[in-house]
Amino acid sequence: MDSLNDREGFKRNRVNAGRGALEDLKDMQFIADFHIHSYLSRATSREMNLENIYRWAQLKGVTVVGTGDFTNPHWFKELKEKLEPAEPGLFILKPEYSQRVDEDIPESCRAPVRFILTVEISSIYKKNGKTRKVHNLIFFPDFQSASRFNARLQNLGNISSDGRPILGIDSKELLKIALDTSPESYFVPAHIWTPHFSVLGASSGFDSIEECFEELTPHIHSVETGLSSDPPMNWRLSALDKVTLISNSDAHSPDRIGREANIFSTDLSYYAMIEALNHPEKGEFLGTIEFFPEEGKYHFDGHRACSQRMTPEETIKNQGRCPICGKKVTVGVMHRVIELADRPSGFIPQGKPSFESLIGLTEIISEIQAVGTKSKKVQNDYFRLLRLLGNELFILRECSLNTLKSAGIPLLPKAIEKVRNCDVNIIPGYDGEYGKVRVFKEHEKISNQLSLF
Repeated sequence: MDSLNDREGFKRNRVNAGRGALEDLKDMQFIADFHIHSYLSRATSREMNLENIYRWAQLKGVTVVGTGDFTNPHWFKELKEKLEPAEPGLFILKPEYSQRVDEDIPESCRAPVRFILTVEISSIYKKNGKTRKVHNLIFFPDFQSASRFNARLQNLGNISSDGRPILGIDSKELLKIALDTSPESYFVPAHIWTPHFSVLGASSGFDSIEECFEELTPHIHSVETGLSSDPPMNWRLSALDKVTLISNSDAHSPDRIGREANIFSTDLSYYAMIEALNHPEKGEFLGTIEFFPEEGKYHFDGHRACSQRMTPEETIKNQGRCPICGKKVTVGVMHRVIELADRPSGFIPQGKPSFESLIGLTEIISEIQAVGTKSKKVQNDYFRLLRLLGNELFILRECSLNTLKSAGIPLLPKAIEKVRNCDVNIIPGYDGEYGKVRVFKEHEKISNQLSLF
């Protein structure tokens, strides 16, 4: 049984694989984050309106962003009111709304933003004698087809009470409705490993994509890996070789946009992006920007109520029970991947789009300054860096270390260099608890500070 107690080999493979396609970026490359939620979704910030999504997409460096939640009648009305068509299948925020926002965007971050119509739907249903809970992400290229799709769903359940509707419909039937509504719709199983709500989740999913979608499986061209897994984990399943691995933020607040995302080198259009995802061998889908998967809320097994974080081996040894209270533990993503894998850890398939793993800029500044991410000091430094250097993803991925040295935060160049080399320390997340990420070990931070002094 593999263990994440020893991550060195896995980390080296991630670095080596992650540098390929993404180091030689083409001039046309742009970043897309398809999966977010509006303020009308449960447990989502009231700040998730179109103006703030537009603002934060620029601050983060995201060119194409999902609308999320278009099945909600109130949000759909707002989308139609505030967006207008741009390139094929994409939309812009109308000037009467965007101009007010642009005044507050630093010159260094100002960039075009396009919206794409997307929604996440929760399907809860019985299949093969088991209750299934699967989340799926669906794209549409125009308001007309999205409106027809909404009308179909309205007859199946309540699509008004939440931005992400919960419907008692089989995922295969939902896919069929999307395809019947428009052959240009795009259907992506969301965060496929999450224990409770995904197609391969340990608690309510299936053991394969085919078991869920049956004869319609050929229409599934992409899957979303989720925050708690990354491409190397998914590469361990040969069954996933036939689909493209994408990553999205699943943002519930504007400052989370772009924490995971996708990199394209295509024309700016819905159809060009879909073509790139369907045919990654053409090289126009360059890969993904990832969380370190250990940081995800469901990476390891465990029982949060008893503060028990467990490796897959420990879960097996304890027969799936919490060693404190005896209740069933939540089986995490790493355990589930190992369970279904038919390849060893570190396997890198030929010709796959690559990836890179990042830590958010506010988290890095917070660690350096030893204060919280929401503190005034961290926020002031964050926005000062954006004004000085450019958007967040540029700073994290491309800004030269020499330029970073002029930014006035002494440990920042070293911290970003370490992140780029995946030289970080993480206590894995479990049972709904995010992992804890540190760039520096305590002795490294002191040593670096002394050498700078």
